[in-house]
Amino acid sequence: MKKFNLFKEIIIVAKDDFLRAANSAKRFAIGYDGKIVFEPFGSDLIAIYEGLIPPLSPLSTNLSRPISSMLGDSYRIVEDEDRLLIKASGAWQSIIGYNQKRALYDDTTGDGIAEFSDKVLEDIGWHATEYNVGYRDIVEKFEEKCEGILLCIEQEEPYQFSGMGFVSNIEQARTIGFEYCAAMIKEKLANDPDFTTLTDDEEEAALYFQIPL
Repeated sequence: MKKFNLFKEIIIVAKDDFLRAANSAKRFAIGYDGKIVFEPFGSDLIAIYEGLIPPLSPLSTNLSRPISSMLGDSYRIVEDEDRLLIKASGAWQSIIGYNQKRALYDDTTGDGIAEFSDKVLEDIGWHATEYNVGYRDIVEKFEEKCEGILLCIEQEEPYQFSGMGFVSNIEQARTIGFEYCAAMIKEKLANDPDFTTLTDDEEEAALYFQIPL
C-alpha cells in the first residue's frame, strides 16, 4: 500500500473544475488524487473534502470571495496559474468522518484497530484473535503486500500517527489475511505450549482456517 501522508502531500486540483463545483450549489468531493466528483459518491472514493459551498447571499455587500477561504480555515489553498495546491492535514478530523464508512480499517484512535468493514475479513480477524493474532498483525500484511492507500497524518518528532486503510482488491486482501492467519495458527499449534489443550472457541477457529486437529 502507498502511504499518503497529509502532513507532506499537496493535493493538486484543476482551478476551473474546483470553481465549477464550488458554484454548483451541489455536494461534491475532492479525492486525495485531486479529482472532483459529485454525489452519489462511489465506494472507492478517498476524500480530503466533502460538502457544498453555499452561494453568496444577494444581500451581501461583498459579491466575491477568495478561493483560499472556500473550503474553510482547516485547509490551506494556494493558487498556481490554472491549479490549486491544497494542504489538508489541518482538516484531519473532518477527513476521518468523510472516509470511515469506506475505509477497510480505522487506525485513528489510541485504541488501535477494532474491526474490518469487510465482513469476510472481519470473520477472519475475529477467529484469529483466539490465537492472539491481532488486527494490527493482519493489517501489516495488507500494508506490505496489497495495492491500496494508507491515508494518514504521520510526523516523526514528536511521533504522531493516525490513519485509515483502503485496499484496491478486496479479494486479494481476503486471501492474504486468511493465509497469514492460518500460517500463524499452525505455528502456534505446533510450538506454543499455551495451545496444547484447546478451548471450544480455539477448536472452532482452527477449523475455520481449515487446520486439521
